[in-house]
Amino acid sequence: MNDRQLLRYSRHILLDEIGIQGQERLLSATVLAVGCGGLASAALPYLAASGIGRLIIADGDAVDETNLQRQILFTEADIGRNKAEAAAGRLKQLNSGVHITALGKHLTEADLHTLAVQADAVADCCDNFATRQAVNRACVAAKTPLVSGAAARFEGQLAVYRPDLPDSPCYACLFDGGDADDGSCALFGVFSPLVGIIGTAQAAATVNLLTGAGTARHGVLHTYNALSGEWQQFAFHKNPQCRVCGKAV
Repeated sequence: MNDRQLLRYSRHILLDEIGIQGQERLLSATVLAVGCGGLASAALPYLAASGIGRLIIADGDAVDETNLQRQILFTEADIGRNKAEAAAGRLKQLNSGVHITALGKHLTEADLHTLAVQADAVADCCDNFATRQAVNRACVAAKTPLVSGAAARFEGQLAVYRPDLPDSPCYACLFDGGDADDGSCALFGVFSPLVGIIGTAQAAATVNLLTGAGTARHGVLHTYNALSGEWQQFAFHKNPQCRVCGKAV
C-alpha cells in the first residue's frame, strides 16, 4: 500500500482483526455483484469504500421511478439509465481507486460461470429465484464463496455458502424448489430500509470473508423481520443428494 492508501484505510488497519494484511487482501480481491438494485445499493458502496480492488457489477434493467423508494445508489437524474452503468459512476465518485467493470445486461449461465472463476467472492443481490439458483450453480462449479441476500415485504434473508470447503451446503441444499418463483417487489412490495439492512449485512459478511475477520459462518440462514426488528438463525447441513453439490453430481 502507498501512503495515501495507508491513510485512507487507516480505520480498518487499526482493527487487529484486519490490519495491514487484511486490507491488502481487500485491495487485491475481486467481487462479483449480481444485481444492482436495492440490496446492491447498500452493499456496493461499503464494498467500494472498504477498498475492494475490483468490482464486477451486472444488471440488465434500467432505473425506474419506483426503484427510488429504496435503491439509494440512484437519483431522479438516473431514470432510464442502465443500473449497472449508473451504479458504476456513483461508486467511482466514492472511491476512484476501485476498478469497476459494469455489465449492463442480464447474465447468462455461461456468463456466470466465466465470472465466478474470476471472483474471490460473489454477492448475490438479485431479486428472483431462478437467478439465485444459476448463481449458486456457477459458484459451486468455480468453488467461489457466495454471500446471498434476499428481501421482500418486511422479511429479509442472508446466508454465506462456501463451496470451497468440503462440508459447506450450497443454496440448493436449502432451497431446492425447481422452477419455483418467490415473486417480485412489483407484486408484493418491499419495506424501504429492509434492503439496506440486508445489503449492508452482505457487505459485512463479504469483507469478513475476504479479510478473515469475524466468523462468516456457512450453513446458517439468518432471517430478519423489519416489523419486529428481530434476527433469527437456522442451521442447515449439506445434502448428500443435492442436485448441485451432492455426491451424485
